[in-house]
Amino acid sequence: MKKKDITILLVDDEPDILEIVGYNLSSEGYKVITADNGAEGVKLAKKKNPQLIILDVMMPGMDGIEACEKIRKIPELEDAIITFLTARGEDYSQMAGFDAGADDYITKPIKPKVLVSKVKALLRRFKDDTPNANIVKIGDLTINREEYKIIKNDKEMLLPRKEFELLSLLASKPGKVFKREDIMDKIWGNDVVVGGRTIDVHIRKLREKIGDASFKTVKGVGYKFVV
Repeated sequence: MKKKDITILLVDDEPDILEIVGYNLSSEGYKVITADNGAEGVKLAKKKNPQLIILDVMMPGMDGIEACEKIRKIPELEDAIITFLTARGEDYSQMAGFDAGADDYITKPIKPKVLVSKVKALLRRFKDDTPNANIVKIGDLTINREEYKIIKNDKEMLLPRKEFELLSLLASKPGKVFKREDIMDKIWGNDVVVGGRTIDVHIRKLREKIGDASFKTVKGVGYKFVV
């Protein structure tokens, strides 16, 4: 998907944030629409169907958590990416955000260029809509889902099935935080009883083979693949 076809909804009650962040994203070629409160953000989301929604948490009236919950109930926005951009960095606040349906959580202050990079990483998941969805290319990593093949730095790697499926799941949506319970359900299902440390062990093995920097632990929530 081209940048000019991507709409980003920015919801924040601080005029400076709307101006600075909006300007930097617009300069990258994205279409940016803004709202200064949660209720207006929900209305705009339903009307404009943005691909990415950036929400503040603390806003008068309807806060970001409630806005996120309402947006997630809109069928047309089921695949929209939602991330919080807020000064609230406490673990419980982040967990509330993910429980509300957010894909990521970015804490202020953040440099505009870094934010733009994070936005690009979040939007990479739309590549899965291409005809070659079975072949995912991210940086120097290629994942061939049909052949269960991994190529990194032009070298083919063989991974055990569960490691491959875990990598494929996380890399399918770079930047998205996958909750531990969702990972367990998608990769292991109810077919086998596994210990609580199973995911951690597989992540550790992937870090050793793919690179530690490619995987980020979100404390108390789960894991995400980063570029």
